[in-house]
Amino acid sequence: MPSAGPTLLRVLQQGFAAHQAGNAADAERLYKRVIRAEPDQFDALHLLGVLKAEHGSLEEADKLIKRALQVNPRSAEALNNRSNVLWSLKRFEDALASCEAALAIRPDYAEALNNRGNILHDLARPEDALVSYNTALALRPNYANALANRADVLRDLQRFEEALESCDRALAISPDLANALANRADVLRDLKRYDESLATYDRALLIRPGFAKALVNRAIVLQDLRRYEEALASYEQALKLDPSNADAYHHLGTALHQLRRLDGAVASYRRAFELDPRHGTARSLYVLLKRQICDWTTAAGDQANLIGALRSGARSILPLVVISTVDDPAIQLEAARRYLADNKLAREITLPPPAPVARDKIRVGYLSADFRDHTISVSTAELFGLHDRSRFETYAFSLGVDDGGAMRKLMMSSFDRFLDVRSMSDLEVARLMRALEIDVAVDLAGFTDGCRPAILARRPAPIQVNYLGYAGTMGADFIDYIFVDRVLVPADQQTFFSERLVHLPECYLPSDTTREIAEPGAPRSAYGLPEHGFVFACFNNSYKITPAIFDVWMRLLQAVAGSVLWVRSDNEWAVANLRREAEARGVASDRLIVAGRCPLPEHLARYRLADLFLDTLPYTAHSTAVDGLWAGLPVLTCAGRSFAARSAASLLSAIGLPELVTSTLEEYEALALKLARDPDLLGRLRERLARNRSTTPLFDTKRLCRHLEYAYQEMHERWRRGEPPRSFAVPAMPS
Repeated sequence: MPSAGPTLLRVLQQGFAAHQAGNAADAERLYKRVIRAEPDQFDALHLLGVLKAEHGSLEEADKLIKRALQVNPRSAEALNNRSNVLWSLKRFEDALASCEAALAIRPDYAEALNNRGNILHDLARPEDALVSYNTALALRPNYANALANRADVLRDLQRFEEALESCDRALAISPDLANALANRADVLRDLKRYDESLATYDRALLIRPGFAKALVNRAIVLQDLRRYEEALASYEQALKLDPSNADAYHHLGTALHQLRRLDGAVASYRRAFELDPRHGTARSLYVLLKRQICDWTTAAGDQANLIGALRSGARSILPLVVISTVDDPAIQLEAARRYLADNKLAREITLPPPAPVARDKIRVGYLSADFRDHTISVSTAELFGLHDRSRFETYAFSLGVDDGGAMRKLMMSSFDRFLDVRSMSDLEVARLMRALEIDVAVDLAGFTDGCRPAILARRPAPIQVNYLGYAGTMGADFIDYIFVDRVLVPADQQTFFSERLVHLPECYLPSDTTREIAEPGAPRSAYGLPEHGFVFACFNNSYKITPAIFDVWMRLLQAVAGSVLWVRSDNEWAVANLRREAEARGVASDRLIVAGRCPLPEHLARYRLADLFLDTLPYTAHSTAVDGLWAGLPVLTCAGRSFAARSAASLLSAIGLPELVTSTLEEYEALALKLARDPDLLGRLRERLARNRSTTPLFDTKRLCRHLEYAYQEMHERWRRGEPPRSFAVPAMPS
């Protein structure tokens, strides 16, 4: 025993016995008694540090173990225990250094090898972590904790079958190991085996009721099952146990968001990144949701902080929020690439490349979570049914819910095969696509809600395409092509895409020209509009409205007597905030008219009651501009630099109205005012729009389909020749 005399030795032994018995108060009192008598007593300092760590006093624990190591710097056990404390403090590099020091003294120290694996995993080095766990297990094959932790890394590497096997080995050794049960439940969740996952989390929580991580992950499963109220209860229980759990606050915010408790969701997201400034997803959702409720009180700072967080290494900042916020293609590409890397989607392909198959028809598989009553389906309903079945076989891989509606039924009838794969894991879907010998996989989701880019990261098809659902680059090596047009992506912006660009000859965006528009009937007054005043309209989502564009709109209302602004009703907070912002700009709040939800034919008909559609920036109108133009309403846009900021410009060019595309907000405001004051000019534009509707390419869906098919054929022939993907332009073709 170290230098403590006989009496102090007995006190130290009594303290250790109390420690082992779980009597923390007595153990602490006795350890401190030894330290008062002998301040450099190694064992007392070390054990008191361990005790403090066990009860959450991590900073104090670090100081005590550090003092102990000054007395005995060659203690591998103390170095390993300090490594654990530093790991808990999220000082991962320091933790790794302490662990390496322990292993330099004792290379066969299995516990330190296990801890090293934990640290390397948190440093996003899963392959190195796996080596460390395997080394520990070579020394101690029945080391259950190492087996459980190894399973977590295998899951991170998407080696799910091996992860389950590692968990099962751990549980065979230690059936009540809660960590192994929780990790097994995590794998089952990834495999979409939700019932088994919930049951396994419940087993873990019976053994360890205070297991906050298991409570959080169990709640995520409940969210996946749309059991949001139950998920809330699980998150709240986890936060009582661990009030500093940033992930719990993030997922709680998502559950509240789904339940439309938007104010609570904002607060939860904010608390998540306050606790963990590197929590990029929570910060992203906070920014997006504040824009959705039109709370601009900190808008400039929120945007700057989001980009600052991206640049400083925050994890998993959502690319969709970046393209909605920042009109900078370079930043958008950076965000996409970083998101893929943070989510382990930029790793080596796992499925071997397929060999070319001699076949009369090219098999095209479309992936989407939105084959239901959704904008994507509304836009593509006619397109998919127009494919030339003598040359193409079409497959739908549905990743989202079946809402049972008419649009879902139409989608199911629009393809040669419609496959509901939402309950399959990413790897299972990829294997199914490979088994079906899909030649061209078209991702209609990108980074939007319900997306599953990990499917295409497995490279299930030899040709993979980004189209329609996401207004920007995916930054992914596993996506070969993106469909664009020359207005949408000018030549000077092409370097900001990881995909090879396929330029369609006209507009890239499809439209269903079979959609009915209700007969005129209800007067303006039925919607709260003035019978004779000028009606500016914008039915874009509320998160697209920015303070800068709203400033322009309010100046227009001030300049045009009797005019109103007709906006879409998205949520009660947005309406209240927009009315308050109008008043702050000297415009009576009742000059904002709110459009509620209504059936699509009526919605299209009410566009005709407006005089001019005012677009947003930097995220311009897509389907809403198509709706307006289809209904005969002129759309005024300001084209920015990026894909998301140029969609409406593409639409207007394709329908022969390029003069409604401006390049600065000053031009946009001046032209809007001119049109509002010159009814003859606006009338002539309406007449041209009515004529061009049936003669220009925008609403020639059959023509667009032929262009896509030409592109698929070109991609396929190039692949069969063994040539890499390349950018190319599709020639204009007849319908």
